[in-house]
Amino acid sequence: MGFKGTKAEKKAVYDKKLCGLLEEYSKALICVADNVGSTQLQQIRKGLRPDSVVLMGKNTMMKRTIRTFSEKNGNSDVLNLMPLLVGNVGLIFTKGDLKEVREEVAKYKVGAPARVGLVAPIDVVIPPGNTGLDPSQTSFFQVLNIPTKINKGTVEIIAPVELVKQGDKVGSSEAALLAKLGIRPFSYGLIVRMVYDEGSVFNPAVLDLTEDDLIEKFAAGLSTVAALSLAVGYPTLAAAPHYFVNSYKNVLAVALATDYSFPQADSFKEYLKDPSKFAVAVTPATAAGSAATPAAAAEEEPEKKAEPEEESDDDMGFSLFD
Repeated sequence: MGFKGTKAEKKAVYDKKLCGLLEEYSKALICVADNVGSTQLQQIRKGLRPDSVVLMGKNTMMKRTIRTFSEKNGNSDVLNLMPLLVGNVGLIFTKGDLKEVREEVAKYKVGAPARVGLVAPIDVVIPPGNTGLDPSQTSFFQVLNIPTKINKGTVEIIAPVELVKQGDKVGSSEAALLAKLGIRPFSYGLIVRMVYDEGSVFNPAVLDLTEDDLIEKFAAGLSTVAALSLAVGYPTLAAAPHYFVNSYKNVLAVALATDYSFPQADSFKEYLKDPSKFAVAVTPATAAGSAATPAAAAEEEPEKKAEPEEESDDDMGFSLFD
């Protein structure tokens, strides 16, 4: 049972609970709780224990408590939660992995009927098939421009029909038809809107990034920094390997054009003096590849010779002309 007391006492208890959570936890999920019932919310609480705690409440109370907690403890990071407390939202404080907690929350969704005036979160499409309704209900389908036919004494929908589009309000006729067909088109649960992690606030889509995605993005950023650094002539650590390679090329070019030399340049000078040495260095690799061809041909020759010739009629011990 909930705490029974005056409004002031309830506020004091709530403030104490939220302050304790802010002090104990550094990570939280900000969730939208539209159309989530109390029974469903209780199931979510049980499923997330013991590493996570779900806290609902009025936005004004949560904002006031967060502001007071920040002033008392000098923790300005929690103030980043305040702009997120808009609409019917709740907080899930956790010590576990944020991605795993979000996946656990997503499991607790329940089907719900289409009520009149409700904004459709998805497109509602009625599939073709037998409805099980008697022919007297045909006029009901005609009002909604749904093509039907009578099959074996029941109404059958001929083609799929988009009854309600996403973002539109459900009308009384649409709600009544879905109820007659026993269709519960919507499902509701806590939807993670934003993620709070030690003062940082970010979109939950970030939780889906893998290590490979991070490495790829880091490499792309590193390449951009290096290219910009080389273009403007501003030295950075990202461009350092390119500077070393370009400097080596410049020194090598000077050595080849003058009498100055160093061990790494000697081999290049030898090739320039006698290009045949370069040809000799390349020939062994080419010869190794081409040597395989005669060898393979030589192996094929015995196989061809080993093939037995077609036997003549004489070899069989008789002649067709005897």
